[in-house]
Amino acid sequence: MGEIINLRRARKAREKRAKDDEAQQNRVAHGRPKSERELTAAQARLETAKLDTHKVESETDDRA
Repeated sequence: MGEIINLRRARKAREKRAKDDEAQQNRVAHGRPKSERELTAAQARLETAKLDTHKVESETDDRA
C-alpha cells in the first residue's frame, strides 16, 4: 500500500509553497534600488521605441 497522507496538510503545504514563490518574485522585482529600477524601465522604453520604428504601417485608402 501507499503512504497515507493528510489532504488538508498537503493542500496547506502547496499553498504555502505558492505564497513563498510569489514572495520571492516580489523580492526580486521590488527589492532593487530606485536607480536600477529606473534604468530597467528606460531600457524597456528604448527597446519599445526601436521596435516601433520598424513597424510597417499599412496604407488605407480613404477615398470612397
